Amino acid sequence: MESKIEKKEFNITVYTENQIGLLNRIAIIFSRRKLNIISLNTSPSEVESIHRFNIVIHETEEVVKKVARQIEKQVEVLKVYFNTNEEIIWQELALYKVPTDVITEHVSVERLLRAYGARAVVIRKDYTVFEATGHREETEALVDFLQPYGLIEFVRSARVAIIKASDGFHAKLREFERLEPGEQVAENEYLNKGQKVFTM
Repeated sequence: MESKIEKKEFNITVYTENQIGLLNRIAIIFSRRKLNIISLNTSPSEVESIHRFNIVIHETEEVVKKVARQIEKQVEVLKVYFNTNEEIIWQELALYKVPTDVITEHVSVERLLRAYGARAVVIRKDYTVFEATGHREETEALVDFLQPYGLIEFVRSARVAIIKASDGFHAKLREFERLEPGEQVAENEYLNKGQKVFTM
């Protein structure tokens, strides 16, 4: 019971047929509940014409379960999953702009690149841009390292994530097609534990 009360990061994965206007409706679901979205990414999925949203929030399992149910009621939404960070493989991309003269004078760039897994993507006389990929703690550690050397600009992408236990949405679509009308498929261990369907 305690795990449902404890707040932690959850990744909500939404498969949808159509993006137009849907992002706004999903955002309203979060704002009505006064929930802060930490990260939001939308991209094509492995299935043609199906889009995939990845939403990260820091909340209790109970709240996340209710939000997932509400999102799933949207007409264009095919399926919603939610997972903890331990159940996914995820990365974020970050870019760092620093003055070239300072960085070459005071920092062993080669050591910097090795230690943080970064790579130089643009080198100009006035500035150099580094790119790093990893978890948030890793990309933030590089921010802390570069701050004393006059970090000019920093930007981090939204999270991209793949569910460890997922067979992909293609398999789920085939499973839907095989079912008799009225049967239900249990795709998510959280959403299919006999819980009542949430209504506002």
